[in-house]
Amino acid sequence: MELILLQKVTNLGNLGDRVRVKPGYGRNYLVPQGKAVPATPANIAEFEARRAEYEAKARAALEGAEGRKARLDGASVTISANASTEGKLYGSVGPRDIAEALTAAGMPVEKSEVVMGEGPIRHVGEFEVTVHLHADVDATVKVVVVPEAA
Repeated sequence: MELILLQKVTNLGNLGDRVRVKPGYGRNYLVPQGKAVPATPANIAEFEARRAEYEAKARAALEGAEGRKARLDGASVTISANASTEGKLYGSVGPRDIAEALTAAGMPVEKSEVVMGEGPIRHVGEFEVTVHLHADVDATVKVVVVPEAA
């Protein structure tokens, strides 16, 4: 399936690139999310006519992500969780918990933007978590997990 990208997609291409992807990826993810359109002659002509508009929109999204990164970089959030005396959590701290804590601290973040490469946090301590704001912009946030006061 050949598509024209309407925005930068990580590990695939930049705005305006014509890419070949598997049909399921294009039909179920890229097209419904508004990240791409099928590469038909009509869509190619429309894209070329509106290229400046798409580039301005992409620049605005990148600038917005850069602004959010400036606020998030180096930020720290504390989450209290039920833990044993050895420091092992009863349960875990996942992306939803971190996103909610950051949003409560005045830095709105979506759950889908929180990237936890090693999986959920299962111990008390300090952890570095990546927040993926844009295809080119990642911020690092410190998450401190403390035991709940009994």
